[in-house]
Amino acid sequence: MDKRIAIIDYGAGNTRSVERALNHAGAHAAITANLADIESADGLVLPGVGAAADTMSNLESRGLVELIRAYIATGRPFLGVCMGLQALLDWSEEGGGVDCLGIVPGEVRLFPTDTGAKVPHMGWNTAEWVHEGHPITRGIPTNSYFYFVHSYFPAVDDQSYALGMTEYAGITFPSVIAHENIVATQFHPEKSGAMGLKIYSNFVEWVMAASLNGAVKRPAPANA
Repeated sequence: MDKRIAIIDYGAGNTRSVERALNHAGAHAAITANLADIESADGLVLPGVGAAADTMSNLESRGLVELIRAYIATGRPFLGVCMGLQALLDWSEEGGGVDCLGIVPGEVRLFPTDTGAKVPHMGWNTAEWVHEGHPITRGIPTNSYFYFVHSYFPAVDDQSYALGMTEYAGITFPSVIAHENIVATQFHPEKSGAMGLKIYSNFVEWVMAASLNGAVKRPAPANA
């Protein structure tokens, strides 16, 4: 049975390539800003490129901030990509500072610019798995290469949220975050060749397994 994956449309770029990657992996994925479609999806993806303030403003204006929080609370699988990871944290220092979704404890910080490393961090880099056995990394060797484009990095308060670690500009940061039904990548899987497509394939399988096992709490009807 097909399981629906909603890709949140909040005006960010790169959503079409995410949609193609998920559908290539066998999903029934669609880009949508329709609140009912997002609320009822079996899996949810928040992709993104651009600035934190614009991201949060666009999510807020479309009524998506509380919807994302409520969706995650149901236990259904959620995937954040690049800005979709950073938006999960409490706060970002980008643009003078902006409050984010407050789902993952921590802050988003600018890479140091005095190390000789170029900022933004752009290109291929490795992710070392901190923990084994998570569905999202199944079949992907540790220290595989993925494609990054970002000037800011996540600094989580609780290191148990870190699934994969990457080093750049003298900073070792969590490039993959995982906690309960949440997973997020700082890199772009859709730009990362076979290993990146495997991330999406694993997410699709995770959505299928979660739905079939009944491991989700569907929201009650409004008139219940």
